[in-house]
This record gives sequence, C-alpha cells and structure tokens, in this order.
Amino acid sequence: MPNEPSPIDPASSPKWALAGRIVTMDPKSTVIMDGTIWIADAAIAAITKRGDPVPDGFAGVVPVETDGTVLPGLIELHNHLAYNALPLWNVPQTYTNRDQWGNTSIYHQLVTAPMKTIGEATELLPALVRYVECKALVGGVTTSQGIALFSAPGVRRYYRGIVRNVEETGDKQLPEAGSRIADVDANDPQAFLAEIERKTCFLLHLSEGTDEAAHKHFEALQLPGNKWAIAASLAGIHCVALTSADFEVMAAQGASMVWSPFSNLLLYGKTANVAAAAAAGTAGSPFKIGLGSDWSPSGSRSLFGELKVARVYSQSNANVFSDEQLVRLATTAGAEILGWDKTVGSLEVGKRADLVVVAGQNDAAPLTPLFEGDERTVQLVAIDGTPRYGTPALMAADGPGLEKLAVGGQPRVLYLTQATEDPDVAALSYAEAQAKLADALQNIKAIRLEQERGHGPEALAAAPAVHAGHPRLALDEFEHTDFTQRPHLKLDGAVTGPVDRPQAGAAPISSLLSPIQLDPLTVADDPGWLAAVGHEMNLPEYVAPGLGALYEP
Repeated sequence: MPNEPSPIDPASSPKWALAGRIVTMDPKSTVIMDGTIWIADAAIAAITKRGDPVPDGFAGVVPVETDGTVLPGLIELHNHLAYNALPLWNVPQTYTNRDQWGNTSIYHQLVTAPMKTIGEATELLPALVRYVECKALVGGVTTSQGIALFSAPGVRRYYRGIVRNVEETGDKQLPEAGSRIADVDANDPQAFLAEIERKTCFLLHLSEGTDEAAHKHFEALQLPGNKWAIAASLAGIHCVALTSADFEVMAAQGASMVWSPFSNLLLYGKTANVAAAAAAGTAGSPFKIGLGSDWSPSGSRSLFGELKVARVYSQSNANVFSDEQLVRLATTAGAEILGWDKTVGSLEVGKRADLVVVAGQNDAAPLTPLFEGDERTVQLVAIDGTPRYGTPALMAADGPGLEKLAVGGQPRVLYLTQATEDPDVAALSYAEAQAKLADALQNIKAIRLEQERGHGPEALAAAPAVHAGHPRLALDEFEHTDFTQRPHLKLDGAVTGPVDRPQAGAAPISSLLSPIQLDPLTVADDPGWLAAVGHEMNLPEYVAPGLGALYEP
C-alpha cells in the first residue's frame, strides 16, 4: 500500500515535495499546470509533471497536495521593517517632497516619538524584530531589508532572523547589498560613486517627492563632462520626480529603481512614472524595477499587499504592467537587482527553495490567485528549503519549535527555529513578542517617562556617542549616526536631499505620546483597514475600491 502524504515537519524533513500548479517565473515563463516540486538540502532538486517518475533520491517521499499555486518567494527591496508595529497614518495634507512631511509636528508625534522610545528600549527590540519579521513572513516575503542596531558612531550590525536580509546575508552566493552610506561619502560626488561601486547593489532613497527640490536630488548626481555619479549598483528608491530622460540616464548606467506606489500615493497623490521607467533602456538591457512596501505608517503591511496596490495602479493607468510583469518585480527583477538571480527569484532546479503557496488555481490566468484575497490565501512559505509558515494541512502543527497562531480566524503554524538567529530573538515566540509589543505601545508614555527620568532629556537628545555601548535601533531617519540612506550632493552650492531637523524648543518626547494600537499582523485581522484607506485624502479615487475588490473578491 503506498505511503499516505502527511504535512511537512520542518524540523525533520530534509526532503519533501509539493504537488499543485507550479508557476516557475523562469525565463520561458514555464507553468506546470499539474506538477510537483521536489526539495532537498535547501534547494530545488526537480520539477516534474504529475505521472512522471519519482526523481532519484526521493523514494518514499510522497508529495503533499496543495490544491493551490506554487510561486517563488517574494523579494522585497524597500522596507523600514522596524516601523511596522505602527498603524496606518491618516495623512493630513498633500506633500510635494520628503522634507515637508518628515519635519511636521504630527509626524513627530505619531512616528518619531514612539520610534525613538522603542529604539531606546533595548529590552523591547527582540519583540519588535520577531513581530515585524512574522508580519513579512505571513505575506509570503522570503527576502527583505534588515533591522540595524547602533551603539556608537560607525558601530552597527543587523539582527539575524528568519527572513533573508539583503544587507547581511552571511552567504557567499548572495552578495550583501548596501543601504546606508557614510555622511562624508554622501556629500562628495567622487567618494559617493566610489562607495556605491564597491557593492553589487546599493539601495538608496532618490528624488522622494514631486517638486523641483525632489528633482534636484537627482540633478546633483551629474558630474562635469556629462558624467554621472551613478553606477550599475545603484537602485534608486521611490524616484517619484524622475522624468523619461532621467530614467534613460539611469538605464544607460545600468542602474535600477525600487517602486513603492502605495506610500507615494498616500503622501504625494502620485507615484513614479513607471511607464517611462519600464520603457527605458534597450530590448537587450531593459531598465530594472523592483518593488517595496516601504513601511506600515504610510504603506502596505508587506509585499503581498503592495502587489495589489501595484496591480490596481497599473490597471487604472493604461495597464502599465501585466500580471506577470508585476510578479516579476517582486521575484526575478528583485533577484537581478541584488545580483542574486543565479540563486533565487524563480523556481528552477538547483536554485534555493524559497517559495510561497497560495490557495486556488486559475487555468486561464495562473498568477491571479496571488492577487485575489487577503493573507489567508497564503498557505505555505519556505526559505532555504525550510517551511517557516503555513496551514496545518501543509505543515505539521505539533513538534519542537512549532507554534500555532490564527490569521483572520484560520489556524496557521510558524516554525521560527534557526541556529544562526540572534539568541535574544530566538528566545521569543511570536505570541510572546506580540503580547509584549502590544503592551509596550499601550504604555508608551510611561516607558518614555521612565527613560527621561533615568537619563534626562538632555542626555537622550545628545549625540549617540554619549550612549556608546547602549545598543538601540539605528534610526537614521531622525538621529545622527554618521550614516544616511540617501546621497546629499550639492547642486549650485546647495546640499540636496531631505534632512530631518529636530524641532526648535521641542517639548519632552513623553508629552507627545499617548497609547498606540499595535498594527495587526494582517489585513485579515484588521477589519477597519480598508475603511481607513478609503478616508486617505491623497489617494486617487480608484485605489480604495480597487483594493476592496482584491481583498474581498
């Protein structure tokens, strides 16, 4: 009698297989309508059609039936993960550049004040890391940006977690990306160019906004002799102010961009001219575009949601991208921008087994299941061949390291055990992290008052060197850490790019704080989210109903 399939036990299943619709995203756009993907030793060992012989070495391995669609794991190139505990901001006006909203009193109250408080609370950081990483994971994200710790000028490291971290991979086959550049290099054109050329990929904010000031941020990259401080490694994040000619300049240098449509639309009422970006370059060397959700205060919870925004935008703007092109932004293009395309980004034999399974199959449009429904459609997420999140039908629900949770009222399983993970994060379950973080946000004013009593407001506001050896979040957005996330080159003698400034005569941070609700893990657990989106003043009128149709098909 043949073996019966059973859910995968991530702790004791070095070889396993999934049966279903296999959307490979390989160069030929191969779709196996009824197939099996075979996993061994962190990699894809084989992809077969139903009825084909069992691959060598898999005798006795019975594929688990997914009744769904298997795709490559989502690769996110822009996410300030540390902020993803905060809820969506009801943006109060239309801004035209990053300098404007980043220096408003309401932003300081709702974002700066709570994040400075959490960032100083060393005991809360493991809970924050665990929670926001799980938030990405349940949305099918297998790669994202990391969360940096800072203890003194020039001294920083990234938390090691479950989701791949583009800045600190610890893997020779996955070159590490840059995302922060030393202040001295950010202000000198030649030093800036030399620095970004040292990496395969450098993810830096560029032209954040719609006005002349935002465009000057790009103009300042031009050097004498019609040369540019742009290298093939540069991946410009946002690029909202760029024109068709600017994208051609980027493409000519082999550079790329990262698109975050929801954040752009929420803040500015418009986003990058992705039609022009997609048309830049040549047939043999097209301009590359990746995708990022930015952060939850003015963006999507994860790339799962950002894909929906991108689809709604595309369909409402002359179908800039097909569904396949949209999914490639979050898979193959992301891998290419990072220089990881030989290792991840598509489902091909020999590549790492980073994959996501979503519920449902569509014969006419195989990618449709990824866009329709909320996060409950995500059935399984595997990274490096290890199942990390899924339904009890696909993942064992009991055993060492396994944790049960509910998403939108449906049972799910997490497997968060990893030898290389930070010990202080590894010690926390998701449930413990969620409870600790939710309690801290409800009592954030009291936490800050205690910080102010212990260190004094003057010490807390002083240079980071005062607190050398005291690790905290590297919040480069609003404190001096000797690093920046964007170039600050001069144009006509004036420094370009947004600069966050402390408010003159600002009251103690504790006076700005009040209880905050922890942003729920998913849209499926946040019944008011779609209504809140509908009240956002800057969003084009098609966005909220378009998202509603996708989240509640």
